[in-house]
Amino acid sequence: MNIALYGKSFSEGFDSCIQQLVKKLEEEKCCLQIFEPFAHFLKKKVTFSGAVQTFNNFTEIKGKPDFLISIGGDGTLLNTITLVRDSGIPIIGVNTGRLGFLSSISKEEVLEAIDAIFAKKYFLEKRTLLKLETNNSLFGDLNFALNELTVMKKDTSSMITINTFVNDEFLNSYFADGLIVATPTGSTAYSLSCGGPIITPESENFIITPIASHNLTVRPIVISDRYSIKLNIADVRNRRFLVSLDSRTHTIDNSFELIIKKADFKVNLVKLENEKFFSTIRNKLMWGLDKRN
Repeated sequence: MNIALYGKSFSEGFDSCIQQLVKKLEEEKCCLQIFEPFAHFLKKKVTFSGAVQTFNNFTEIKGKPDFLISIGGDGTLLNTITLVRDSGIPIIGVNTGRLGFLSSISKEEVLEAIDAIFAKKYFLEKRTLLKLETNNSLFGDLNFALNELTVMKKDTSSMITINTFVNDEFLNSYFADGLIVATPTGSTAYSLSCGGPIITPESENFIITPIASHNLTVRPIVISDRYSIKLNIADVRNRRFLVSLDSRTHTIDNSFELIIKKADFKVNLVKLENEKFFSTIRNKLMWGLDKRN
């Protein structure tokens, strides 16, 4: 089996966990291919039994790994999307971060998870992405996001005005610090912290969530992901704004028109058989946690 490893860094408390993971994969005769900057980091922490193959970009792994293991937090897993893209390579998230909605396998579960993968005791969750279209290909061929697109003010304390259209029908002019368009996966991320709802991964929806709206009656809205969303920044006092796709950010001015649609591909997240969405949000958000229970 061919396995790709991607990550950035992790604290010393995870050294033994990652060593066990590497040893387990080597014992199973896996062919390991490691993201080159991560390989340099791992060599200071982990012992390999043989030579390490590396890769640096999407073209070097397309169609090669059977799985890609993301080692880090949810942000690290989001970064793997730029490597996997539309290849369909299943992603396994090992959590060395904090909350871990996407990177949901804890260090105590790593070996059990690898056994489950080899025993085929897992399923694939197909997660929807959104894509951004602009008049000048702002993000190039990385114009997609698993979590959300965000438009925010920059270099100012003033709120901005964002005219929003759904299927070319006027929805609202948001007077706020910014606006989030989130996928179901992103419903447990930035949108949630701004008061947006949690929706299940297969919901086929987008969430439009204002960031610190001036009008308190303006609330998040859920729409079909078959719809197209168009954003125009109407602010004339502020000249620069931030637009981000997951962790990738560009500065724009108000001449840009942003069109958001559902991407024409999905990504595969590996979930163990006992790993369910509702139990995940109960555990991660500590729902019902009460000393009396």
